[in-house]
Amino acid sequence: MTKFNRKAVGKLFLLFITFAACLPLQAQTDDHNTENDELSSATDSTAFASLDKDSIALPWPQYVQHHLDILLQSDMLKTSQLGLMVYDLTADSVLYRYNERQTMRPASTMKVITAITAIDKLGGDYRFRTELCYTGNIENRTLTGDVYCVGGLDPRFGTDDLKAFVESLRKMGVDTIRGHLYADQSMKTRDIYGEGWCWDDDNPNLTPLLLSRKDQFMDRFVRELRADSIVVDAFVATAKRPAGAYCICTRFHTIDQILMRMLKESDNLYAESMFYQLSAFMGEQPATAKGSRNVIRRLVSKIGLNPADYYFADGSGLSLYNYVSAELETMLLRYAFQNNNIFIHLNKALPIAGLDGTLRSRMKGTYTKENVMAKTGTVKGVSSLAGYCTAYNGHRLCFAILNQGILSHRKARAFQDRICSILCNPN
Repeated sequence: MTKFNRKAVGKLFLLFITFAACLPLQAQTDDHNTENDELSSATDSTAFASLDKDSIALPWPQYVQHHLDILLQSDMLKTSQLGLMVYDLTADSVLYRYNERQTMRPASTMKVITAITAIDKLGGDYRFRTELCYTGNIENRTLTGDVYCVGGLDPRFGTDDLKAFVESLRKMGVDTIRGHLYADQSMKTRDIYGEGWCWDDDNPNLTPLLLSRKDQFMDRFVRELRADSIVVDAFVATAKRPAGAYCICTRFHTIDQILMRMLKESDNLYAESMFYQLSAFMGEQPATAKGSRNVIRRLVSKIGLNPADYYFADGSGLSLYNYVSAELETMLLRYAFQNNNIFIHLNKALPIAGLDGTLRSRMKGTYTKENVMAKTGTVKGVSSLAGYCTAYNGHRLCFAILNQGILSHRKARAFQDRICSILCNPN
């Protein structure tokens, strides 16, 4: 009997030890949340250690700092670089910083810089325009003169817009055109690619007259005219619209329409179009990358940073020559938040975690889903994330995370998601 009791007690003890050993593991799983399936493979075990008793008792700012300190022990950072800054917008103070002034390639978080500058300079009611104008006379249903298609680098100009051009001529009673059909490409320089773009990338064409994203405007225009039974007895060429031309149709898209696709879907053409509007708005014709770059530099000075510390090669982040810092992106996000005329346009265009855009499949956890609103960035060797979230205590935060020199974008994205989880989760 005694022997039996000893065995029973021994078995109960082993069961208790096994159960107790599992408890920390369960706590770790709950704390990590499973919004990202890649989390466990993305970092080493020490970086995501479960909550210790001391950290649970920490007040919120120290809690966040403590767990970000732990996260930065990740093995990934032994072979790559990180720039990180978190700003508490409610308290108007830096919450966390790490290597925040190191210049790095931003990838598509460059679009945030372009967007904030554009809204600030152009205004929320700015429109991207493409115009149809003519010179000459209209007699007996014949336009004897020249027709000008004036490009404004509108990335949304499509087939319906082109049909509106044709319809405007028809409404004037024109059934024959004798003269020239001119493509006015004077809005920007003739460079169709940006500085530092790789030849093997899927680069957008930066021609001012685009139709459905392609350089096919004039050929399609002629076909649409003839399809509408308008006789085209005219040569197609390139020329700038003269000052005395009559404009009969203007097609436009709002800055919000451009921002929505530019940020949510990370569309490079839309970003470059926004970028060149900056130079054109300042009166440069043709608009240049240098002119747009100078507008961004002036905003950098306005927020108290030195523009000489950075380089802005393009508006989309495709270029290998862009160099910014986590501090710069965070301070621009702060500037946008403090200016409602900017924030109201920027905020609704950013991807929303677990819901839409490039974040639709990320951060689906309880505290991050539909809470983190941020722009992603991915080019070879670079992964980035910059945007806003609300902490559990109600404080609004902005942040920028730049991972550079990485071999696995999957691991970098999981690392960024974990940072957001720490920022949003309760103690």
